Order: sequence, then C-alpha cells, then structure tokens
Amino acid sequence: MRYRRDDVVARAVDVLDRYGLADLTMRRLGAELGVQPSALYHHFPSKQALLAAVADEMLARSIWPDGGPWEERATGVCSVLRDSLLAYRDGAEVVATVWSFGLGAAHPYEALVGALTEAGLGELAPVAARTLLHFVYGHAVDEQTHLQAASVGAIDDEPRESSDFETGLGLVMAGIQLAVAVRRA
Repeated sequence: MRYRRDDVVARAVDVLDRYGLADLTMRRLGAELGVQPSALYHHFPSKQALLAAVADEMLARSIWPDGGPWEERATGVCSVLRDSLLAYRDGAEVVATVWSFGLGAAHPYEALVGALTEAGLGELAPVAARTLLHFVYGHAVDEQTHLQAASVGAIDDEPRESSDFETGLGLVMAGIQLAVAVRRA
C-alpha cells in the first residue's frame, strides 16, 4: 500500500508518543506502516527531515492566539507551545531540537517576533522571542524528563504536583515589558 506524506507523519507522531524519540526509527516506522524503511525516503530524505515534519505536525494540531494585546499574544503563544510540547512523549525534545537546528517548528518564534515587534522592541524582538522560547523549551524538557523518570522509577521522586511555569513566564514577561517601557520613554 502506498502512503501519502501526511500518513507517514501522522504514524510517526503516534510512534513517538507510544515509544519515545529513541525508538522512533525508520525501521520501526516502516514496520508500523508495513513498508520497507527505504520506502520512507521517498517522502523524507533523512530522519532529520522526518522529525522536522513531526514537530511541525505536533504544533499544527494546536490552536494559536492571533489577536489581542501583544502581552496576551506572547504569553498565549508560550502557554500553547508548552501544552503542545507536553502533549506528546518526548515532544519537548523533538520540537526544541528541530527549531534549534533550523529545520522547522518556526511558528512560535514567528508569532512571538510579530507580537514583540508590535510592542516596539525593534531589533530586540528576535532576542526577546528566543529568550521566551529558551524558557519554554527548557521548562518543558525539565517537566517532561522528570515526569517520565519518576513514572518508571528511575528517580526516587513522585511526579510534581504543580508547575511553576506561569510564574516563571511572568518573570520573563515582566523583563520584556520593562524593556518595552524603557524604549517608549
């Protein structure tokens, strides 16, 4: 049976969520689809290209803020991104790596740059956007790693009862708001 690119990506997201990044191999994905691994290279020239498509698909499944004041949009993008990362096993690692390598997962960055440019940050908008992404990716990787390690008994710690994500995001946003106020003054 021939599969479309979208079918391969959807199955790859499923394999990632069930088995994790370490077990998302072309061989496993081929077996899941009932094709030789080499058939997957018809759609993706490399595993990195597949992971980029997986990251983009994971993000595309979310509803992103597109209106309102810049502060609400920036905070909303960060919150939606975090939720998107935590919705899939190893999702934070996949999306952060794809974005870091410049292979995809660009929507959150572009949305943040748009909101921060509107705020009046000028040439600092890309820096502020990357700072927000570094916070979100780092926090999500920490949360996801801790949860997975605790759930399989790899660490002697219970899964955390709550997250300090919103508080931390508020601190970063307060710094950005201060930078905006200084630029406007």
